[in-house]
Amino acid sequence: MKIVECIVHKITMGDVEDPDLYVAEPIWKWQQTDAGKWVMENAVDVPMWHRSVDHTSYGNLYTIHAKLKDIDYTYFKLKFQ
Repeated sequence: MKIVECIVHKITMGDVEDPDLYVAEPIWKWQQTDAGKWVMENAVDVPMWHRSVDHTSYGNLYTIHAKLKDIDYTYFKLKFQ
């Protein structure tokens, strides 16, 4: 079975002193949604977040990446995106 690494959620964080600390709440809230719960239960590995510079808002863009089986990836895209 093929494994797909995909972005399952994006969070834009403004220019704050400690963005990694401030992004914890939005990530936790996402994990409580139907999509977040499904990803946490069906991901092959523990999903990880990555931070990058958001040039449009001069802040930070956080993306949550998950590795899903190809059939689960299709289900996720159809149901939640």
